[in-house]
Amino acid sequence: MRFTTKARRALAATAAATLLVTGTLATASAATAAPSPASITKMAAIGDSISQAAMSCSNLVLCMSNSWSTGTASSVASHASRMKSAGATSLRSYNNSVSGADSADLAAQAQRAVRQGAQYVTVQIGANDACASSVSAMTATTTYRDNVKAALDALAASDAEIFVASIPSLQRLYELNKGTVKARLAWATLRFCPSMLANPTSTKQADVDRRAAVQARVNEYNATLAELCAQTAKCRYDGGAVANYEFSKSDISTRDYFHPSVSGQASLSAVTWATTQWAS
Repeated sequence: MRFTTKARRALAATAAATLLVTGTLATASAATAAPSPASITKMAAIGDSISQAAMSCSNLVLCMSNSWSTGTASSVASHASRMKSAGATSLRSYNNSVSGADSADLAAQAQRAVRQGAQYVTVQIGANDACASSVSAMTATTTYRDNVKAALDALAASDAEIFVASIPSLQRLYELNKGTVKARLAWATLRFCPSMLANPTSTKQADVDRRAAVQARVNEYNATLAELCAQTAKCRYDGGAVANYEFSKSDISTRDYFHPSVSGQASLSAVTWATTQWAS
């Protein structure tokens, strides 16, 4: 497959923006030391189906025990589990994420976390903004920025510790299973993420450029997350840990061949925890 010059430039520009923001701005909000994990009694997750751990068990929608953020499964070692091991023995976790949610839903979830008294909140949002019916239907980056900013502002006003995870590479998830017949059947049956997954075996330039445009938008979202987090009190961005993580096939659910499996959720927890306020 070959990208057009226009597609290559779009990918390069957004990747450069992500590196610039991640390398310079993302450390600004980390100046204030975080409180001890032992002092955290309530945490919350906000976001979409990734934080719900959808498709990671027999239930096709909700598998929150496997969530990288608030899950209880020992095989995942979620942020909540790690915090308990670090001294937050009385920690209570709330999972406010919703399958299918996009950035427009984030502020309401953040406000709910504030009402719950969450002192630590994980944020993971954006895949559904890019997984649209077409490239033109994807959420504009400016709109995404406004939506995320509203949520972060609500959390910052509550003095909560905030952790923002980047969006995984949708191009990588597509490439992992595009050659798998069962995956293509699942994508067609579920009509899932057509902006990226439509015509999965096509090498026509229009389809190659379409996929590149979707990933370019995801890159823009990630650069936005880094920038906004750097401007928000007590916010830590993962530095692109999830965006740069090279998922393997075992990390992906065989129910829809797109969401993280149990091992994928464990990987998300590991790579993000290493960049949190409490990482050693």
